[in-house]
Amino acid sequence: MTRSDTPAAPSTGARTVRVPDDRDGQRLDNFLLGQLKGAPRSLVYKLVRSGQVRVNGGRAKAERKLAAGDEVRIPPVRLGEASDKGTPPAGFLKAMEAAIVFEDARLLVLNKPSGVASHGGSGISFGAIETMRALRPNLSLELVHRLDRDTSGLLVMAKKRSALTELQALMREDPAEGGGITKRYLALLTGRMPDGVMTVDAPLHVGLRQGGERHVQVNPDGKPSLSHFRVLERRGGQSYCEVRIETGRTHQIRVHAQHIGHPIAGDDKYGEADINKRLREQIGLKRLFLHASTLEFALDGGKAPYLLNAPLVPELIDVLDRLG
Repeated sequence: MTRSDTPAAPSTGARTVRVPDDRDGQRLDNFLLGQLKGAPRSLVYKLVRSGQVRVNGGRAKAERKLAAGDEVRIPPVRLGEASDKGTPPAGFLKAMEAAIVFEDARLLVLNKPSGVASHGGSGISFGAIETMRALRPNLSLELVHRLDRDTSGLLVMAKKRSALTELQALMREDPAEGGGITKRYLALLTGRMPDGVMTVDAPLHVGLRQGGERHVQVNPDGKPSLSHFRVLERRGGQSYCEVRIETGRTHQIRVHAQHIGHPIAGDDKYGEADINKRLREQIGLKRLFLHASTLEFALDGGKAPYLLNAPLVPELIDVLDRLG
């Protein structure tokens, strides 16, 4: 048995890894994904459930938060077992490399294309995080947040545990009180929105449809959710808007837009099929018109300000141009 503080490739022998200081508070499943590079998440959960992974000599659950100095036993994993998915295709790697809009010692930020999942799973071999780990094999990248697969725009990954924990703490703060993270999106809403800012304060509840598909709806038993819609311009009878959100619920903007009677153009889950069909045929809108454009926050207790921007992607600019 070997003892190590650094990730190693899957091997044929069990090893014990001491949790380093910068991984204090990390979930066991995410720690294992960092240690077993390329291992599918399903394999990691299988190892934990079967008791083959031990923390300080005892069984543990996948969601357990580790402490610096904990001893994690990682069982033997066959190379083939951990690399079933192979590596992302070369063209996809190149496209994702080109999607990087910001990088420093702490963060790596993508202008994520529509159609790319934030992470793999549910039949998706390679999400954004798996692809960036393949491009940056010497980094311990972690997702700070997620974007819907169909939404394009800013997706932030942390290179350091300290940046991850600080950003996650900021996400729990209230931007209205001068803290947290300011998040702005660009969206095309169907129909003519009124002038000015429309604030939607409507709680959201996540339910499951038959087959396990997530479906979100406004429900008094849901979690508090707050969005601000502001019309930037009207084109072709539709409303091009900036949306600022103060909470980050699943499908929040999409459901709030539906709730006020102006669903997002191209939304096949919460939108209107006849309008989507007309926009697809007349102006070529083949995707959800929702783009995460701006993130503003400060790290180091407010001493290191960040203003991240992802320009509107060409296919959405073309749609606006065709609307006239």
